[in-house]
Amino acid sequence: MLMSSKNKVARLHYMANSFRMLTAGDHVLCAETGQHIPLEELRYWSVVKQEPYVSADASVRATMKKG
Repeated sequence: MLMSSKNKVARLHYMANSFRMLTAGDHVLCAETGQHIPLEELRYWSVVKQEPYVSADASVRATMKKG
């Protein structure tokens, strides 16, 4: 039986211009807000932190945090 990756969180490796799927899934969770991000809508991430973000604003907020 084939396992569906629908409604599963994907695990990704974020690179400068793309990402590589490590574990199949159809979405990721924003590291800043916890929001569900469908992979086809994923546009923002940090290569250094290896984190996805739902928006540019969330990305900036995460960058401004100390630590």
